[in-house]
Amino acid sequence: MRNIDLDFVRAQFPAFAEPSLERQAFFENAGGSYACRPVIERLNEYYRRLKVQPYYGYPASLEAGEWMDAARVRLAEYLNVTPEEVHFGPSTSQNTYVLAQAFRKLLRPGDEIIVSNQDHEANSGVWRRLAADGVAVKEWRVDRESGALDPVDLDALLSERTRLLALSHCSNVVAHLNPVAQITRKARAAGAITVVDGVSYAPHGLPDVDALGADLYLFSLYKTFGPHQGLMVARKPVLETLGNEGHYFNAAYGHKRLVPAGPDHAQVAAARGVAEYFDALDAHHEASATAAGRPQRIRRLLRDAERPLLARLLDYLAAHKGVRLLGPADPEQRAATVALVPLRRAPAELLPALAERGIMAGAGHFYAVRLLEAMGVDPNRGVLRLSFVHYTSSEDITRLIEALDAALASRGP
Repeated sequence: MRNIDLDFVRAQFPAFAEPSLERQAFFENAGGSYACRPVIERLNEYYRRLKVQPYYGYPASLEAGEWMDAARVRLAEYLNVTPEEVHFGPSTSQNTYVLAQAFRKLLRPGDEIIVSNQDHEANSGVWRRLAADGVAVKEWRVDRESGALDPVDLDALLSERTRLLALSHCSNVVAHLNPVAQITRKARAAGAITVVDGVSYAPHGLPDVDALGADLYLFSLYKTFGPHQGLMVARKPVLETLGNEGHYFNAAYGHKRLVPAGPDHAQVAAARGVAEYFDALDAHHEASATAAGRPQRIRRLLRDAERPLLARLLDYLAAHKGVRLLGPADPEQRAATVALVPLRRAPAELLPALAERGIMAGAGHFYAVRLLEAMGVDPNRGVLRLSFVHYTSSEDITRLIEALDAALASRGP
């Protein structure tokens, strides 16, 4: 375990030098993280001198296209896929919607798809709607108390008619780390394609998609220190079976088939900055190491930075009798996204008291309505969600716990 240099990390994020955010502890990272300096600088420079149509023959246009291509190449390195398998779109919700339209043309009445009630609605609702075309939709259900999915339950759901399985790497509420590699092996043995929503996992370390065995893997760059874009990995064998959702004359270009409106050029170009930030982070902490093992080292570094802070928060909540923690109490089993149900007050009522003490947090159902209902939580009241990443400090956790103590003890207005 290597201690992260928090001073170096925070120097890479302009938000920590912003006067209006001074003495604010950010705990709504699951909704969108701060952007790192390389992303902001690339976005600024692109708009300043490269805001032209890319890929034409004049210098600014050629360079604009090179920046976009480089973003795909560099992020592919961290995801352990080929650049041709990386696709950019306006959001993960939009990307899953387009995927569902592509699969609509492949599926036939009687074909089966499996969805869970643990997922964000983006990776659930679009697949459930295919029932209108005669597709049989099966639901993989969570345990009511823990919110966890049991891979053993898949055995009764998978069949020779199963064509697709949609699941999350981890929920944006219970945050339990699903054994994705084990699940994709089961699905592949049954002949099913897997669609994995990694939005709530990727901020804690971009995954090795090849090792996971996912056919399609999606996450949001604006939650991984980047611009407001969605990134989708579509592995080549699956991509070649999907129809073209873009302009008909772009059908030969794999990276354009699933982006019907075309990407935001500037934001795609700026996404390269995420990889550059990770490069700098690794070079600072492992000055003598080669680039070969960089993705693995970054995953370990981020996870090691978060784990002790997560343990402190979970220990505090486990000892507090006024809240219900959703998801595992073991920091080894979950991501650093913590949702809780206050037993005496509505979650939203706590936000002003937390804000007064400089705690930025969120409350609501976070598009996980089916999961909350399955766990006996009223989605209209929702949960209080506290989410953090590697740039969170021990002092932030101390301030959070003190603020929670005060807010939970208050009877409210």
